Amino acid sequence: MEHAALLSTHTGRGTSVQTNQTMQTYASRIPLSMAGTGVEVSVVSIRGKDDTKRFLRNLGFVEGASAMVVSEMNGNVIVNVKGTRVAISRSMANRILTAC
Repeated sequence: MEHAALLSTHTGRGTSVQTNQTMQTYASRIPLSMAGTGVEVSVVSIRGKDDTKRFLRNLGFVEGASAMVVSEMNGNVIVNVKGTRVAISRSMANRILTAC
């Protein structure tokens, strides 16, 4: 898991302000399960155990691949990735980090 680094910046008035250095970098990264239907996103990374990562890579979820949620029903997500529609569980879709 990535940790954000907090930096203290002195304002010159005897106080300091803490800013989140990585907040801007990771602000647009969301799990695929939270992407809106019909919105094209790009796969940034996959979280989980090696077997899970391998399974999702074999389905086409590799870094840089574009993906689009086609529909959601009964806890499953139908995704268009690399020209193929794939159905995965919502928990699997939570492991796929994307950028808009």
